[in-house]
Amino acid sequence: MQEKNNLQDMNTAFTPITTPSPKGEGRDGGRIRIDIITVLPELIEPFTKESILGRAQKKGLAEIYVHNLRDYTADKHKRVDDYPFGGKAGMVIQCQPLDACISALTSERHYDEIIFTAPDGETFNQPMANELSLKENIIIICGHYKGIDYRIREHLITKEVSIGDYVLTGGELAAAIMTDAIIRVVPGVIGDVESALSDSFQDNLLEPPCYTRPAEYHPISNPDETWSVPSILLSGHEANIKNWEYEQALARTKERRPDLLDK
Repeated sequence: MQEKNNLQDMNTAFTPITTPSPKGEGRDGGRIRIDIITVLPELIEPFTKESILGRAQKKGLAEIYVHNLRDYTADKHKRVDDYPFGGKAGMVIQCQPLDACISALTSERHYDEIIFTAPDGETFNQPMANELSLKENIIIICGHYKGIDYRIREHLITKEVSIGDYVLTGGELAAAIMTDAIIRVVPGVIGDVESALSDSFQDNLLEPPCYTRPAEYHPISNPDETWSVPSILLSGHEANIKNWEYEQALARTKERRPDLLDK
């Protein structure tokens, strides 16, 4: 099949970039640092500044930096993609801007993982989030278009991760999900450690039902009806409550996610 006429420099050999970028302004000694590489930083940046992620950074327990891949392209029009060899449809992110960005970051510090969000990657789950939360520096590359030039995956990526068996427009949502799941289990990020440790999937069990006040609630649609909290949760008997929660978690897992019990 004839290649498209406007393919840019497709016959040019891939030469890795080794020129370091100026030193960044990241804080030394952060508990965990995550650098996210994307073509759409405006999708990620607001998310990283709010809620638990925002508080983790203010506490000095996490650093999150979002890098616009277009800032690293050698193309004067800020293009980062081109047509794929072989005449396939779609566009592919080129080697050069990714290599430039990764090289700039790795020239400043060692990274424990360089992750690419991809539908054919290892499925992201709670054990992986727990493991990654112990790392010091992580890069997450957001896939886009038809993906990235496979040579980057072969030579620079250390881990490929999928958040599920479906296709998104880009990897920004996947990166946001991973960042949240990783940072929330870093010690000190969530004030109530027990809350994080009792989340669903921490022990391959779904979380048991939870309730709050009032103990009896009359729904608007039928005020004569009463929705009551299970009496054991009001008993104050800690051991019995723990047993009830375990039984509920086990039953819910058997019903909804029996596959978790085989792990």
